[in-house]
Amino acid sequence: MHRSALSVALAMAFSSGALAQSTTGSIYGSVPAEAGLTVQAQSDSGITRTATVDSSGRYNVGSLPVGTYTITLRRGDEVVDQRKNVLLKVNSGTDVSFAGGASGAGATDLGTVTVTAANAPKVDVTSVDSRTVITAADLQRLPIGRSAEAIALLAPGAVSGSGYFGAGNTVSFGGAGVSENAYYINGFSTGNPLSNIGGIGLPYGVIDQQEVYLGGYSARYGRSDGGVISQLGKRGTNEWHFGASAVWAPKGLNASRKSTYYPNFTLPTQAGTGTQYNWSNPDLPGTIYRDRSDDVQSSTTYSAYVGGPLIQDRLFIFLAGEQEKTSGVSTNNVATTPRAQNHYDYSNPKVYGKLDWNINDSNTLEYTFIKNNDRQGGTYYAYNYDTLSGGDALGSYPDTFKVDTRFDIFKYTGYLTDDLTLNATWGRSRRTNQQYNIGNRDDLAYITGTVNQDPAITGGTRISNGNVSDVIIDGEDKTRGLRADLEWRLGDHTIAAGVDNMHFEAINEGQGVGGIGYRWNYLRSASPTDPISPRLGVGAPGGNGYYVSQRIFSTQTNMTVDQDAYFLEDRWQVTDNLLLSLGIRNDKFTNKNGFGASYVESGDQWAPRLGASWDVFGDSSLKVYGNLGRYYLALPNSVAIRGASASTFTNEYFTYTGIDSNGNPTGLTALGPGPVSSNDEYGQAPDAVSITATDLDSQYQDEMILGFDKTLGDKWVTGAKVIYRKLQSAIDDICDPDRVLTKLEADGVDPDSVNVPGCVLFNPGQTNNFSFANADGSGRTSVTMSKEDWGFNKEAKRDYVSVNLFLEHPFDGKWQGRLDYTWARNFGNTEGQLKSDIGQTDVSKTQDWDAAAIMAYAGGYLANDRRHQLKAFGAYEIAPEWIVSGTMRIQSGTPKSCLGLFSVNGIDEGTLAADPIGYGASYHTCAGVASAPGKAGRTPWTKKFDLGISYRPAFADDKFAITAQVFNVFNEQKAVQTSASFGTGDAYTVSNTYNMPLYFEDPRYVQLSATYDF
Repeated sequence: MHRSALSVALAMAFSSGALAQSTTGSIYGSVPAEAGLTVQAQSDSGITRTATVDSSGRYNVGSLPVGTYTITLRRGDEVVDQRKNVLLKVNSGTDVSFAGGASGAGATDLGTVTVTAANAPKVDVTSVDSRTVITAADLQRLPIGRSAEAIALLAPGAVSGSGYFGAGNTVSFGGAGVSENAYYINGFSTGNPLSNIGGIGLPYGVIDQQEVYLGGYSARYGRSDGGVISQLGKRGTNEWHFGASAVWAPKGLNASRKSTYYPNFTLPTQAGTGTQYNWSNPDLPGTIYRDRSDDVQSSTTYSAYVGGPLIQDRLFIFLAGEQEKTSGVSTNNVATTPRAQNHYDYSNPKVYGKLDWNINDSNTLEYTFIKNNDRQGGTYYAYNYDTLSGGDALGSYPDTFKVDTRFDIFKYTGYLTDDLTLNATWGRSRRTNQQYNIGNRDDLAYITGTVNQDPAITGGTRISNGNVSDVIIDGEDKTRGLRADLEWRLGDHTIAAGVDNMHFEAINEGQGVGGIGYRWNYLRSASPTDPISPRLGVGAPGGNGYYVSQRIFSTQTNMTVDQDAYFLEDRWQVTDNLLLSLGIRNDKFTNKNGFGASYVESGDQWAPRLGASWDVFGDSSLKVYGNLGRYYLALPNSVAIRGASASTFTNEYFTYTGIDSNGNPTGLTALGPGPVSSNDEYGQAPDAVSITATDLDSQYQDEMILGFDKTLGDKWVTGAKVIYRKLQSAIDDICDPDRVLTKLEADGVDPDSVNVPGCVLFNPGQTNNFSFANADGSGRTSVTMSKEDWGFNKEAKRDYVSVNLFLEHPFDGKWQGRLDYTWARNFGNTEGQLKSDIGQTDVSKTQDWDAAAIMAYAGGYLANDRRHQLKAFGAYEIAPEWIVSGTMRIQSGTPKSCLGLFSVNGIDEGTLAADPIGYGASYHTCAGVASAPGKAGRTPWTKKFDLGISYRPAFADDKFAITAQVFNVFNEQKAVQTSASFGTGDAYTVSNTYNMPLYFEDPRYVQLSATYDF
C-alpha cells in the first residue's frame, strides 16, 4: 500500500524520543521505487545509520542526535545521489527526498550524482504539540537577551513573570504561574531544585538549539502545566573547531533607570460611612521615593570553546567556558536603611563539557558536565536625598549571594534492532545556596521602617545602625534522576514504555535570623485609637499612632521529594494521512519533611493523552492537528518550609518613649499579650500527618489544543491554533483552625481534645479529609471539611484560552521573518502556586485561601493575563557581508490588584470585621468597595524594539564577525508591576506606596561583540 509523507515522517518522529527531554531528530523521504536501494545518514560527529528503501520508495532513519548530516542514496556500493549540510532540529522530522521519489521532481535517471543542501520541510507534519525551536544560527543573527528566558519570550503566549521574581528571570506560559514550568539541558532536569522558580541555562554560545513547549506533551513527559524550556548543548565533530568571543555593554551607551515618586492623589472616603482616609505619612505624597538617575551598569562577557575528535568517528570532545561580569549602581529608596547607593559587582562564570563516544554503529554514550557559579555583592556609599547626590563609602554592605551548581549527565542509546531502541539518561546535580552580610554585627538588631519613627523623638533624623539585613541562608540542594524508555516499531504502531524518576534533597534550606536574632520595625497608624489587630489581641497605639514591632522569622529545615512516573504510549498510523498518539502516564509524588516523615503521598495519578495529526493533502503542505491531555504538577521541596517543618514567625508590639543611638526603641510598653503569630508559627515541630489532607489531590490541569499549519507557496508558512486550559485542582494552605474546631464540635467531638494545626494543606474548593492527633496522645481524630465548612462559596478556578495566528518566512540564505499575534484571556481566583501581585514565592502556601474572608471578591483577571501580544523577529542580508535584524514585542498590560482591610457595605474599618484573620491590608476590598483583580485597572501597554547589525568581512573567510545590538531602542520604561497594598493594616490608613510603580521595563542598553571561529 502506498504510504504518504506523513506516514514515514511519523514513523521517524516516534522512534526519535520526542518532546521536552529528547535530544534527537529524524530523517525521512522518498526515492524512485527500485529494488536494492539504501539510504545512509552520516553525521559530522561520525554516527552512521543505514535504512533500506521499501517497495514504495520510502525510507526513514530515526533517533539521530541533532547536528549536520550527509544523506547518501546508494545502489549497492555505488553512490547514486547525495545531500549535504542537512540540519536536524530536535524532535522534528526532516524530509530529504531524492529526484523521482513520491515528493521529488519527477526525474527517474539515477545514473548521476548531485550534491545539494537540503531544506527542512516548511510544515512539520510529525508533531501534535505546540512548540518553538530556536537554533544557534538564529541566535547569531537576532538581537536576543543572553538567557534561556529571553529566548523563550519569542514563543507565542509566553510573557515575563512579575518583577518581584527577578527582572527577566521568569516566564509564564499559557497563564500558568512561573513555578509551573520545567527546564532541561541535554535531557536532564535543571529547574530550581528548591522552589522550581526558574532554572539553569547554558552559556549562550554553547546553545545548539532551544525548544520552548507551550503544551500538548505526550505521555512520556509531565511535571509541568505551564511550559518547558529545553536546551541542547553543542558537541564535538570530526573537525577541530576553536573560537572565542567578547561582548561588551558599556555604561556610557546605556540609559539610567526611571526614578519613582510617592503617589499623590485625592484619597477616598469609606463607602457606607463617609469616613475620610488619610495617608500613613502625610508629608510623603509627591516626594521622591527612589532616585535612579545615576543607576546605570556595564557588563563584559568573555567566552571560548574547543571541540573536535579525540578518535576520528568514535570519540569527541567539546569544552567551553564563559565569564560574565556586571558592575553598576543601584540607589536604595528613601525609606530603606541605609539611604545609600549600592555599587554592585556580579560575576557569573560557567563551564560546559561534553564527551560523545560512538562505541559502534549500534551503541552510543554521552557525558555532559555543567558548572554554573553566581556571585552577587557590593558596597554601600552614602546618598543624600536632600541634594540627590552621592557620598563616601559607609563601611556597610548589601547582602552577598553565592549560588554554585554542578551537573553530571550520562546518556546511553542502544539501537538494539532496526525496530527496537533503548534510551537511558541518568544525571545528578548539587547546588549550594548562600545569602549573608559581611558587614553586619551580631550584637545589633536590624532596623526597618525608620521613615515612620516618631519625629518628636528623632527630630526628623532617622536613627539606625550598620546592620542592613537580618537574613541568613546557607542551604544545599541535591538531585538525581533516571529516565529509561524502550521503543518498538511494530507495523503501523510505535509502542513506547518507560520510567521517569527524580529525587530532590534539600539540606538546611530556608531563612535564618542574623544579628541579635530579631528585627525592629517602626510603624504608624493614622487612626491611633483603633486596635492594631483585634484578632491577635493587639491593642491601639494611642498618642500620635507611633509604635514598633519586634519580629522573629526563622524557617531553616531539611526535606526531600520523590517524583516517580511510568508511561505507555502507542503512536498509531491509522491511515496514510492520519496519526493518533494514544498514551497514559502515572505520576507519583512523595514529599518528606526534615524528620523523614511523609506529609504528601499522592498515590497513583493517571494522566491520559490523546493527540492527532492529519496531513490533509498527503504532501506536508497542510497539517491539521489537535491534542487533549491531563498534566499533574508536583510540590517542590520548598513547600516543607513553614509548612511541614518547624518555623517561627512572630511579632510583639510596643509603644516607645525613646530611641537609642543604635536605633533600638526604649521605654517600651506592650500593646498585646506578647509575641503573636497569625498562623501559630511559634517554632513547634509539626505533626506531618496533620498538616496535609489525607486525600490531597495534586495540582492538575486539563488542556485542549486545535490548530493548523499551511504552506503559502514555497517560501512562507502560516497557521493558527486555539489553546484552552482549565485548572481542575490546586493546592494551597488554609490557616483557619477555628473552622475545624467548629466542625469537630458539630460532629460531637470536644474541640479541646484535638490538636489542630494553625495551617494545613488542602485542595481549595474541594472536600478533604484530615487526621489530627488527639491532645492526650491516645490516637487520632478524623474530620471532613467541605468548602462550606471552611466558609467558601467558590472552587479554585483558572481558565485560560488563547488564539494564536502566525506568518513565517524561514531563512533562505537571504532573510527570515516571523510574525505572531496572540489573543488570550486568563480568568479565575487562583494564579497557581504563587501570588504575583504581592510577590509571594511561598509555593502552594500563598495567603490566598488562608481563610474565607481573604478570598471574598477574589475572582477576576489573573496576574499573568495579557489580552493582546504582537511579536515579530527577522533578519535580512543587506549586502554579502552585512546582516540587519530585529525583534519586537508589543503587549497589553497586566491587571492590578487593590488589597485593603475587609470593609464592605458600610462595615466600619475600626471593627473586628475589618481584619477578621489578622492579616492587615490583604483583602480584596478598597475603601469599603469590593475590588476584584483587574478592577483597579491595568499596567500600561509595553512596546519593546531591539535592533542589531552584524558585519562578517569576506577577507576573514566568514570566521570573524562584529555585531552591534541595541535593546529597547526607544528607551520605553513603562511600569510592569505596581504596589497592590491599599492600606497599611491600620484603620482608614492608606499606604504611601499604594499603586506606585515598583518595577519597570529595563532601560535601553547597547551590546557590542566580536567573535572569531576557526
